[in-house]
Amino acid sequence: MFEKLQLTEQHYEEIGEKLTDPAVISDNKQYTALMKEYKKLTPVVEKYRVYAAAQKGMEEAKELLDAGGLDKDFKELAQSEYEENKEKTETLAEELKILLLPTDPNDDKNVIVEIRGGAGGEEAALFAYTLYRMYSMYAESKGWKTEIVSANETELGGFKEVVFMIEGEGAYSRLKFESGVHRVQRVPETETSGRIHTSTVTVAVLPEAEEVEFEINPADLQIDTFRASGAGGQHINKTESAIRITHLPTGVVVECQDERSQFKNKDKALKILRSKLYEEKMREENDKIAAERKSQVGTGDRSERIRTYNYPQGRLTDHRIGLTLYHLEDNLNGNLDEIIDALVTADQAAKLAAEASGDN
Repeated sequence: MFEKLQLTEQHYEEIGEKLTDPAVISDNKQYTALMKEYKKLTPVVEKYRVYAAAQKGMEEAKELLDAGGLDKDFKELAQSEYEENKEKTETLAEELKILLLPTDPNDDKNVIVEIRGGAGGEEAALFAYTLYRMYSMYAESKGWKTEIVSANETELGGFKEVVFMIEGEGAYSRLKFESGVHRVQRVPETETSGRIHTSTVTVAVLPEAEEVEFEINPADLQIDTFRASGAGGQHINKTESAIRITHLPTGVVVECQDERSQFKNKDKALKILRSKLYEEKMREENDKIAAERKSQVGTGDRSERIRTYNYPQGRLTDHRIGLTLYHLEDNLNGNLDEIIDALVTADQAAKLAAEASGDN
């Protein structure tokens, strides 16, 4: 591992030198690519340099102790220095293992989120809106931009389905574990007997795919225009500006009706289609990976029940990692870092275990 870190530091320094080269600076594409790689390597190299300094301090203290002839106070000081740096190197070594894990190439991407009401009718639609609000508030807390692409609203203010984009650095890395079935247990406002109902909502989080990553043949597309519809409100317009695109080889259909401009709706719809097809391609590739090399947490199968929101108990439970929290209202107001951090940690632990079993 440490030989790899030395090579990484050397490569990092070489990139740093290139970034000062006028020829590279004038080449925007090359400069951007190098800067992205430099930024990605920075936390690894910085952590390794702290480790190397602690390792050196430990070795120097050990040499003094091994040489002997120290007075009591100086020996205690050297022993303290040795133990402190030894503990530090052990902690940093574990942190470096995590930093060296293979990264998801999609982690830095924007995301497209689809939320659909499942079992539970109007109650499911209302909870779909609650989840949309939760993710929007989380995105706002991160300084990310949220934009609705299409929404099928109900009379009571819920969503039969809503598709929206979240743009921001690292959006996919934080939200990729949200795909799956979200279950809600609560007493609906329309329920007179006070019985708790269970409803479900399906969430899909797709990384936004660039044109260079997934090219679509225009001949494979059927594009239809229609008039935007809904339960009322700002998303309705009176012209046929809404767009429906069907990818004929796969049968995938996407719609966009949020913009008044047909051109903008088409552009957004193509982004979603490209991301859906890209996700399917990635899924096929991942399916080829041996089961023991897969993360135990995964990115979330959208048919898998991943989480329960229990209103009477104020409880949120993530079933994949056995995490239960009792500040549901806070979570629904967009405070999701505690959950997401736990999922990321579990994913890293699974990957470390896979790496270890692969080395044996």
